[in-house]
Amino acid sequence: MFLNPDRISMPDVDIDFDDDGRQKVLEYVTKKYGNDKVAHICTFGTMATKSAIKDVARVLKLPLSEADRLTKLVPEAPKMNFSIAFRESPDLKKELLSNNELVKATLKFAQTLEGSVRQTGVHACGILISRDSLTDHIPVMFSKDDENLLTTQYDGKFVEDIGLLKMDFLGLKTLSIIKETIENVKLSRQITVDMDHLPENDPVTLDLFANGDTTGIFQFESPGMKKHLRNLKPNRFEDLVAMNALYRPGPMEYIPSFIKRKHGFEKIEYDHPLMEPYLKDTYGITVYQEQVMLQSRALAGFTRGDSDSLRKAMGKKLIYMMDKLKVKFKEGCLANPKFMEGCVEGNKDAPKLIEKIWKDWEAFASYAFNKSHSVCYAWVAYQTGYLKANFPAEFMAANMSRNLSNITEISKLMEECKRMKMKVMGPDVSESYAKFTVNKDGNIRFGMAAIKGVGEGAVQDIIKARQGGEFKDIYDFVERVNLQSANKKNIEALAMAGAFDGFKKHTRSQFFAADENDQTFIEKLIRYGNKMQFESNNMQPSLFGEIMSTQSVQKPEPVMVPEWPDLVLLDKEKALIGIYLTSHPLDRYKIEIETLATRDVTLQDLNSNIDALKGRELTFIGMVTEGKEAIGKTGKPFSYLILTDYTDSYKMYFFTKDYVEYGKFCKQGLYLLVKGVVQNRYGGEQLEFKVSKVELMEEIREKYFRSITVKIPLPAINAEMITELERLTKKNTGKSLLKFDVWDPETKLVVNLFSRSTRIEITNELLAYFEKNEDLAFKIN
Repeated sequence: MFLNPDRISMPDVDIDFDDDGRQKVLEYVTKKYGNDKVAHICTFGTMATKSAIKDVARVLKLPLSEADRLTKLVPEAPKMNFSIAFRESPDLKKELLSNNELVKATLKFAQTLEGSVRQTGVHACGILISRDSLTDHIPVMFSKDDENLLTTQYDGKFVEDIGLLKMDFLGLKTLSIIKETIENVKLSRQITVDMDHLPENDPVTLDLFANGDTTGIFQFESPGMKKHLRNLKPNRFEDLVAMNALYRPGPMEYIPSFIKRKHGFEKIEYDHPLMEPYLKDTYGITVYQEQVMLQSRALAGFTRGDSDSLRKAMGKKLIYMMDKLKVKFKEGCLANPKFMEGCVEGNKDAPKLIEKIWKDWEAFASYAFNKSHSVCYAWVAYQTGYLKANFPAEFMAANMSRNLSNITEISKLMEECKRMKMKVMGPDVSESYAKFTVNKDGNIRFGMAAIKGVGEGAVQDIIKARQGGEFKDIYDFVERVNLQSANKKNIEALAMAGAFDGFKKHTRSQFFAADENDQTFIEKLIRYGNKMQFESNNMQPSLFGEIMSTQSVQKPEPVMVPEWPDLVLLDKEKALIGIYLTSHPLDRYKIEIETLATRDVTLQDLNSNIDALKGRELTFIGMVTEGKEAIGKTGKPFSYLILTDYTDSYKMYFFTKDYVEYGKFCKQGLYLLVKGVVQNRYGGEQLEFKVSKVELMEEIREKYFRSITVKIPLPAINAEMITELERLTKKNTGKSLLKFDVWDPETKLVVNLFSRSTRIEITNELLAYFEKNEDLAFKIN
């Protein structure tokens, strides 16, 4: 479609590789074509508002504290410049009249330099490959990171203008996930998955898309896409191709019609009979650029070159070219007997129909997607969907390995694992490999290499030692593992992350408790392991003929200390593996979050999409991960806190009256309920979350939970349940009312019961019982 005899310009060559393979491809093309014929494409980084202030301040020798103060006055927003900054930050504008001449000069010169080129960089994926030496055409320079690969001194648009071929070699994380999933399947199931020969229209895979279970699926995991998939109920690969093309700004408005037409709820119509062959597969809706190109040839007799020019002109909104092609299109249609016959049959005015078709194309083509791209993307999505549907644990393990540094993504994947009733287990020296893998029970096991402080060499030596059989206990571990690579630092990190918890005998705190000689259990274990390994390697017959025994080496014992509190364990776990894995500190307030927090908005939404929340009153529940009081530039005190929920963190500042009221909550470790509204910041256009109420979580349950209603199906009531409920209510007495809704599944009758004498405290123990019992459901208030 895009290569034809009439085409003058070179096509775009975009090739996706897995993250690990991209570098190998670069090395290959450099070796094949020669160092002088392959180069990265240069980019030019320009001075942004803050960097301009910092650079000028450094040259003028403005004190660092003053430079920092000025940059903090610049609002945080995309596409920021001095014009916007002066409008939104009156304090910054005042600095133009500062008594400090250096401050005035800094801002003056920074305005002049804003937008000018500051440094060179390298295009993320653009590569030039030339048939002859690049120095015959353009100036080049050596790459900073790789002296074997050149970099152009022109940026991309000039490189293409002089006729050189630009290729995009992209490293795609999804391809790495596919590759790692295949490795996981081979490790856990001894099966080799052939991704080039997947079953066509696999029912299990298509069901996954139809149910909208597409978290982790390439290009199909947004909430909006999931909603449309559930309505569409795709039953063939072509439906995925179409949805991939339609789910973009502009064509999105056609999705409801596309779905209705697929299911026969809306009539399929064509403007002209000649358009039907090209629009039949998409139910009469123009979805792809190729459809416009093919229709232009059928309706107006456009050549391949004309249709490609039409695609380019509409896509890039080249008015002069579109005007020229419109005349040609109109003349071609009127000169086409088949077009005129179709107009007569449909009782349509030809000039008006031509105008309508052209306007529709103009509106569509500015955001249209080409089918070749959409097919490729949908195929990768189908591949990931197939792996998730057929090898769910292996697929989720690969996703987690590749997203470990992204806490938001990891949190989302953990939630998906819970929905799929799949356990994500902490690291274990008896089961873990370097990356996330699937154990013999089908659960995901955390990778040891993902623990901070544990080196790749130590992991490989642990895996190697394990080939002789699972470790029986911690003593067996230090007896068999190479303690040169798995040294004290590595073993401490493993112990603190819970990688020895599977041995059961010792708690995490015991590994770090020192004895009367100030020696920790880990230090004694390493000494013991080294002795055992030395004796084992040097065993020889004694004078009396018997073999010297390693049993003479005494096993060390830990100091008996209590285990660390749960919160301490969780904090140490997060410090080492980057996430709360065993549980989350907010889990204790799960019911409060479900009952009182705004259901459809998280702190992540506040950071990423605050514009959509303007005017909304919101309630968040989270923990304070940082809090501080300070003195502002006006000499007045202020405070701030960083509130963290399951998804993200958000910084909240308190000045004047708010400081007096809420300053006491700006302390790390507190759990808070925070209410507020999204509104314009004082004196500016930027939005912020303005706090209106802050409360301690430890006071919330007693304050707001006045009653709990438990729904019980009549057949589920038995003596055992009654006894257990009686025991729990007596143990958890309080002020809240306990109600029961007993319903009969056969008659559908519901009887409402409550006790005037029994008042309870809604504790986590009580809630855990209700949640554990599948027959029971409950609601607060």
